[in-house]
Amino acid sequence: MRWATRAHMHIDRVACAWLIRRAVDPDAEFVFVTDPADVPADATAFDMRGFELSHHGGDCSFETILRRHEITDPVLWRIAEIVHEADLDDERFDAPEAPGVDVVVRALGMVCDDPTLLGHTDPLFDGLYEYYRRATLLGHEPA
Repeated sequence: MRWATRAHMHIDRVACAWLIRRAVDPDAEFVFVTDPADVPADATAFDMRGFELSHHGGDCSFETILRRHEITDPVLWRIAEIVHEADLDDERFDAPEAPGVDVVVRALGMVCDDPTLLGHTDPLFDGLYEYYRRATLLGHEPA
């Protein structure tokens, strides 16, 4: 399936692409557009105003995708808190990791095109997932 989002990705779009591949569509193909009118007819848009999979009711797009696809994995919801705070910085969640994750994604975005950025950030989110999965199993942060 094809998925479309705005070019020059930042934290929410990068995290959404990772989430889509991880929990919704492992064979996802991403298209990057500069104008929402350029979203291909055969693509599902995300993190763009006026589309279903975007910010709604105070949620960032990552949270919206989790809700729309009824994904209940508590580890993904923990990552959603980090993405939310990095993207919206509204202090809704206690996510001290958010500024650091945001800086890493922004810095990579300065030197990478969007497909390359996704290649570099997928391991970051895979690592966050594994870290919080182990924390959940252990009942405390892993050493």
